[in-house]
Amino acid sequence: MTNQTQNRRLLMALDAKIKEVNRAIINPVLPELRLSDLTPMLEMTARARADYLRAVYEIGRASTDNAVPSPENIKRLAGLRLVYQELVSATQAFETAIEREYLDVE
Repeated sequence: MTNQTQNRRLLMALDAKIKEVNRAIINPVLPELRLSDLTPMLEMTARARADYLRAVYEIGRASTDNAVPSPENIKRLAGLRLVYQELVSATQAFETAIEREYLDVE
């Protein structure tokens, strides 16, 4: 058996073990999911995106002579971006968990 074949077999076994372990740990902590269960999370993420985009738009519109934003505005944007990015990451984590069958879905 070649090293490449051994590597593929190990990777397949590793993938199966990852799925088994994640499902055993993640699935019991959440109920069987429906799209309606996830919609509030999606809406929350969309609102965070809208807040971030609105803020940068308003800062840009208020800018005179293409000046860079003030430190206060940068701090505000950074906070909004952090919230938005964290929610996107969390939403993507749910997508991954569903794709990899770590969770039961209806």
